[in-house]
Order: sequence, then C-alpha cells, then structure tokens
Amino acid sequence: MPFRTITADDGRAWRVQPSGFTTANNLDEVGLLFVHGSGDEREVRVTRFSPTGSRSRDRAIAELSDDTLRRLLRESQPSATAPETGYRRSPPGAALT
Repeated sequence: MPFRTITADDGRAWRVQPSGFTTANNLDEVGLLFVHGSGDEREVRVTRFSPTGSRSRDRAIAELSDDTLRRLLRESQPSATAPETGYRRSPPGAALT
C-alpha cells in the first residue's frame, strides 16, 4: 500500500503506512506508522487499531478518514516504546504536542 499523508492539528505533514505488525489472531489489529520528516530528523510514532470494515490491511487503512488518522496520531506512542520500530528513538527534541 502506498502511504497516505495527513496534516496534523499542528500543521505538520505525516506519512501514514502499515507497520507490518500482526497479532496472533492475524488482522484483529493493524499497526500504523506515522512518519514526519526524513533522515536523522525523522520522527516516528506507532499505533494500532482494530478494523471495523474490511479485514484486508490495506483496505482497512484506506477506509479510515483523515480525522480518524489524526485521532490515532494523537493517541500514538513514540518509536522508542514500540517493538515495530525496534525501540529506536526519534531524534532528541522530537515530540508530539
């Protein structure tokens, strides 16, 4: 699935893409990566959601509205706390406000 881009409440653009995370019951939760910036300045945040429509990962993400994606971004966790990113930290000072 190609990534989607949303504009957060603070005006920053975030790329949204599947994380590849699957649960033991395959597709009862879908992992999402939110990426802002690039290279050493890249900030990554991670969240998961339970699809309510399509069970296909790509379709489930495509069915999410931009408002829902903004809500998921607000509820997301830093990359340093997520196994999907190998617990890698975003650059110092990167924070979601």
